[in-house]
Amino acid sequence: MSSAARRRSRSCLPALLFTATVLVAGCGGAADGSTGEHDHSAGAPAVVEAPEDEYAGLDLTEPYRRPSFTLTDTTGAPYDFEAATGGEPTLLFFGYTNCPDICPTTMADVAVALRGLEPELAEQVQVVFVTTDPATDTPEVLGEYLDRFDADLPTSFVGLTGDQAAIDKAQLAAGVPQAEDNGRLHSTLLLLYGADDAAHVAFDAGNTARDIADDLRVVAGG
Repeated sequence: MSSAARRRSRSCLPALLFTATVLVAGCGGAADGSTGEHDHSAGAPAVVEAPEDEYAGLDLTEPYRRPSFTLTDTTGAPYDFEAATGGEPTLLFFGYTNCPDICPTTMADVAVALRGLEPELAEQVQVVFVTTDPATDTPEVLGEYLDRFDADLPTSFVGLTGDQAAIDKAQLAAGVPQAEDNGRLHSTLLLLYGADDAAHVAFDAGNTARDIADDLRVVAGG
């Protein structure tokens, strides 16, 4: 069964809002058009699913560049996402710790996926969770939250927060719809970047831990 057939409704972001945001125009590539991927910092992704599935997750018709932004990690130190994760397989998700459904489910799926990988492969993967509710999610709160998921894993999840302007810029740089309602309405996309610093695949609420594991083997193992 294809990933498109497995997709279910997105509870954190209503279908109508998701459709409206992902169809926003304004994705900008390099000025000379020489790269094969696009920098989506000018707007939300234009198209999510490719015509032909190559991945278990959602094939991206135009790969997203690994974004550049700096926020604060759970130790209170600055964290330069591009510099810290560049060239490494990286999962990036925007959510908040009090989320009742999509966020804990996504993080749990990531944890299950990593447990199913060979340890030497799993330890290569960077997992970054950026809060959409910086007023509540302090570094300490983020650290305690992510510890619930990564305690027995060979890689530690990174939690990032900052002021609202910085969070907004990070979402814009990643090309996901900006969160609304104090961060409660947020994108459900989990982006997977590879060694080429581009995301060719993403996951949403319709994907499973097995989908994530399968695509991590392709991206990290390739």
